[in-house]
Amino acid sequence: MLLCLAGGHAQDNARKVVKKAPVPYPTILKSRGIGGVVRLKVFVKPDGTVRDTEVLGGNPILAESAQKSVMQWKFSPGSSETALEISVVFDPHSDPGS
Repeated sequence: MLLCLAGGHAQDNARKVVKKAPVPYPTILKSRGIGGVVRLKVFVKPDGTVRDTEVLGGNPILAESAQKSVMQWKFSPGSSETALEISVVFDPHSDPGS
């Protein structure tokens, strides 16, 4: 499922996201037309909270923004800790309201 998030969007894999914090687009990069895809590994605890994230690829400034937001996400509960890979897309030409 592809979801739009305040200047970025993320692809969700196995566990369902039940609460998302918006992913802010760093103003300096957006104004300069710099975008890209940030790939993250997200470690989700059994209660659905995010324990940690690991950057797998992407612009370091965009990755920092994505990590800060994803750490606030809440996933559906599971029987054990889960590691998910997600991609957050930053498109400097997209409308932040879409």
